Amino acid sequence: MNVKIYGAGSIGNHLAHACRKKGWEVLICDRDATALARTQAEIYPSRYRKWDDAIRLTTIEHLPNEPFDIVIIGTPPDTHLEIAEDVLQTNAPKLLLIEKPVCPPSLVKAQYVLELAKKAGTIACVGYNHTLTENTKKSEQFLAHQTIGQPLTISAKFREHWGGIFRAHPWISGPQDTYLGFWERGGGASGEHSHAINIWQHFARCCGFGRVVEVSAMLDMVEEQGANYDRVCLLHVKTEQGFVGDIAQDVVTEPAQKQVRIEGSHGYIEWYCNIENGYDAVMAWDGKNAPSKEMLPKTRPDDFNNEIEHLDALLHGLNPQESPIALERGLDTMLVIAAAHLSAQHGKRVKIHYDAGYRREALELFP
Repeated sequence: MNVKIYGAGSIGNHLAHACRKKGWEVLICDRDATALARTQAEIYPSRYRKWDDAIRLTTIEHLPNEPFDIVIIGTPPDTHLEIAEDVLQTNAPKLLLIEKPVCPPSLVKAQYVLELAKKAGTIACVGYNHTLTENTKKSEQFLAHQTIGQPLTISAKFREHWGGIFRAHPWISGPQDTYLGFWERGGGASGEHSHAINIWQHFARCCGFGRVVEVSAMLDMVEEQGANYDRVCLLHVKTEQGFVGDIAQDVVTEPAQKQVRIEGSHGYIEWYCNIENGYDAVMAWDGKNAPSKEMLPKTRPDDFNNEIEHLDALLHGLNPQESPIALERGLDTMLVIAAAHLSAQHGKRVKIHYDAGYRREALELFP
């Protein structure tokens, strides 16, 4: 496979390494030559022991005119769809992976890019890779076996101080220096930690409860040093089948809390990401026997290795409609993010109308 990666930041390096582990050819491009030099001299070798000379580096303006099997977009969210549009119109790849969140809450071009991908015959995905991990698969098995009876509610949270992001990007002094500090660019807790929204939606679909159609949100907005972002994002949601639950995301909690609890009629499932250093976990109780707990070893690169293995499976026959990271699933999450901001701004619940497409027009304030 021949892979082009837009963006020489943290995610670009993680995905480049995962692709090289598969033996794929990789080109990383960035508009900033300094970012490319930093990738080669600092980021990649500090994480993976040494630089991989097989990886090609180039600025955007010097991109070679050649086809790529896979294109990965790991730039800031407010650039994702513009790049995706250009890629799909000029030399569409077999597969396109867009990092999360897909776009800003404005949803500009979201529906258009989805239609472009379908027209081009390109498999399009979004990097919500926690839906592909072992703890997720184990939880899905418990649900399939009805270990906890009828699911009654789901509570999900990704609460994590974003200091770790800045430690991984020491050239950034704070949120004001990047999209992270601007909710309208796809930053803040609602965008950066939207894994919680996405994993809630994933498990709700696994339970057969459909998509989120109602959102009620409260956001703690911060304006400082020119930045404007939500540091706490609290949601109550309802699905097409009337299933309700809650989601919490923030950029202030330390140590981090990344977990999901699925409460059933006679038991529960608890899903943990990084329950302790080097481990994810799943706990389950059937209402009768002692609760089980399975610790699942995992390194940070494993998240991306799983993701790349999934892309390989999609290119070799896995039905894209069955993919938990399909573009439509990522856009479902974007609708909830957009609805959250609208709800918080007006102090009202928001209805999502999927028949209107992935556009702002899909959102309606309750009276």
